[in-house]
Amino acid sequence: MLTIDKIHVNYGSFQALDGVSLTVNEGEIVALLGSNGAGKTTTINTASGLLRPLSGSVLFEGQDLSKYKLHEISSLGLIQVPEGRKLFPDMTIHENLLVGSYAKGARARRAENLDMCYSMFPKLKERSKQLAGSLSGGERQMVAIARALMQCPKLLMLDEPSLGLAPVVVEQVFEIIQSINKMGTTILLVEQNVQVSLEIADRAYVIETGKNVMEGSAKELLSNEALKSAYLGM
Repeated sequence: MLTIDKIHVNYGSFQALDGVSLTVNEGEIVALLGSNGAGKTTTINTASGLLRPLSGSVLFEGQDLSKYKLHEISSLGLIQVPEGRKLFPDMTIHENLLVGSYAKGARARRAENLDMCYSMFPKLKERSKQLAGSLSGGERQMVAIARALMQCPKLLMLDEPSLGLAPVVVEQVFEIIQSINKMGTTILLVEQNVQVSLEIADRAYVIETGKNVMEGSAKELLSNEALKSAYLGM
């Protein structure tokens, strides 16, 4: 479904990505792991069109995304939930969700998707008129995910969804991610929380300083001694 092939990305003279490659097959949960500053966010920002690579390619369902504008990429069904949620704090929960249904294809399914989101997140329905800026971190993350679902994603890219959340909330968020995947949405999960990510993922890639350093099935990587030492403190 998604193929990132040897992309190179610079911020000015700084090389952020040096030939990163990965694939995500339909129906999978794929984790993209690495320490802070490894290039994880840059990778998915490039996939979603926020950044353009100096070289290499990004294909989504066989389509070369370099030929598409940013809003056209999201209309294809490649949707990103950004790090830090990026909600509109002075708008209500309901209004934030409606923003997610702005694209033509999503507008046609707005009522259906609202029902689905409020069914998945009943607390959001109860507080639909509450300003997003007044929510807890976990609640804001749920709004961000729901807003993305309003866009009818085929592949959902989540950037650090557990960042800054209490452990019990992290568990809830990862359960939600699994539920979304079981409903038919493919997932690319960017995370520093290696243990929990590998527990729900099918496969994973590890990048460091903008380069691929490890890949394999989640089960294989969970038993990898180098990964345990570097990221799990084991």
